[in-house]
Amino acid sequence: MRLMDMRGTTVQERYSKILDNIRKACQRSKRDFESVQVMGVCKDQSSVRIKEAIEAGITLLGENRTQEAAVHMNDLSSEAVSWHYIGKLQKNKINKIIKTFDFIQSVDGIKSLEHIQKRVDDPLEVFIEINIADEKSKSGFTPQGLKKAMNYISNLNRIMITGFMLIPPFSRNPENVRPYFAQLKKLQQEINEMRYRNFKIRHLSMGMSNDYDVAVEEGATIVRIGTALFGRRI
Repeated sequence: MRLMDMRGTTVQERYSKILDNIRKACQRSKRDFESVQVMGVCKDQSSVRIKEAIEAGITLLGENRTQEAAVHMNDLSSEAVSWHYIGKLQKNKINKIIKTFDFIQSVDGIKSLEHIQKRVDDPLEVFIEINIADEKSKSGFTPQGLKKAMNYISNLNRIMITGFMLIPPFSRNPENVRPYFAQLKKLQQEINEMRYRNFKIRHLSMGMSNDYDVAVEEGATIVRIGTALFGRRI
């Protein structure tokens, strides 16, 4: 599936097509279809469009901006959905994000972890953002940087890292990003083998509208879908 196939269809039809593609990717990679969740990425979408996705079956929603998220959450307060923060984690907004969102997927450095540690009383599950390609324009831990920091992170007793999030270098050809997905899966295995107290990596949040089927083949448990689900941004 590619974006050009999604024009002129409803959110329900697009979601059905996404699920069909995930099912096929799971069959190719001998995975359980139930092990993959679809997140609707709400950036630049109206609450009406998001509600259509919820009615189609989406229960996981990702937000990049706190102000836009506040509008969506208010408009859809009666809906049984889980709100995940997936945007740049600004230090001055961490306290609000912790209180507002059900989950944070984009913890991008030691300082963010320390800020969270100071602001929670009970252990909080988070995902760490991994910058596999060490792109200067993107935040996140490099694999080697994470490994070097693990002894320190293991002392942050109110944080539990249960997943990794990846935004690979963009390519119109999904096969070009397959190696990055495979590297994140390998990193998951390596980190879990180290058996640090607060690292239990169960989830890989990777794959977006143009490459989610490849991400599923390489082990994604959450795919973050915007355009392929909602259509072109409005």
